[in-house]
Amino acid sequence: MAPDPDPSRPDPTGSDADQSSARSKKVRERDARPIVWMIAFLVIAMCVYFVLLGQRGVDLITSGTAVGIGIGIGVLILPFLGIWMIAATLRAGIEHQRLARAIAEEGAELDVSEMPRRPSGRIEREAADALFARIRQEWEADPDDWRNTYRIARAYDYAGDRGRAREMMKRAVAQYRGRA
Repeated sequence: MAPDPDPSRPDPTGSDADQSSARSKKVRERDARPIVWMIAFLVIAMCVYFVLLGQRGVDLITSGTAVGIGIGIGVLILPFLGIWMIAATLRAGIEHQRLARAIAEEGAELDVSEMPRRPSGRIEREAADALFARIRQEWEADPDDWRNTYRIARAYDYAGDRGRAREMMKRAVAQYRGRA
């Protein structure tokens, strides 16, 4: 009899812990292609928009009037700002994914799978605050370790403090780059 090729069915010879681990790993390893395609589509759409905006800026400048030239220069600045924002956002996203992958490989990611959740899917406030308090103690013990800084950034995010989460994630990226 041939082995069952269906990965969704449990292995009758494996332990419950192995099966649970395999299921949670399968859930974490989602296919990223739809997200990548959507990002690519949005970036291309924004680039087309920037080209059209740039053409309008040139049209305003070539109108020859003082107001047209002033507004045209202002309009020409917008595509450059947009390109810079897209590049910065994509670079940050790639860096954050690199850290997430490294943390996952080390088995040090935060396990929030069993935490109570609101109907919206967000973690209950009390549980997120308790998680944050525990992770903050770890971070305070060694704030120069990028792993601890990454974990506290995630804890800030779960607790709903997005501003501090971004700040700590930037710090984690800098620490990760600077490690020996």
